[in-house]
Amino acid sequence: MTKIAIILHAEPGTHDALGRALHALLYAKELHEEGHNIQLIFDGGGTKWIEEFTKGHKLAPLYQSLKSAGVIAGVCDFCVPAFDGDKELVKRENLTLINEYNGHPSIAKLVAEDYQIITL
Repeated sequence: MTKIAIILHAEPGTHDALGRALHALLYAKELHEEGHNIQLIFDGGGTKWIEEFTKGHKLAPLYQSLKSAGVIAGVCDFCVPAFDGDKELVKRENLTLINEYNGHPSIAKLVAEDYQIITL
């Protein structure tokens, strides 16, 4: 079983960002279904997707299925407020705020744990 961390950085608001979000979710779903160990992490501007998904965005059902499957590792603790997000919303979504390295997810930790990293 391969370990893969998918990090979504793309901030909502453009067709490119929508494509990146869609593919981050689809890649996570497909790889999880094939039995791989997947961690989906929302970082940078990508933290804003949590708010979008809770507003009924067309990708919300896919997001909810990944959340239910335990694929979402968490959301960058530093970046949520830095990108005008709402930490309380993240908590209400029962998502982990990750602050392993200066308030951010630790890439070094993922590498040390043999994760392959995909950033979108």
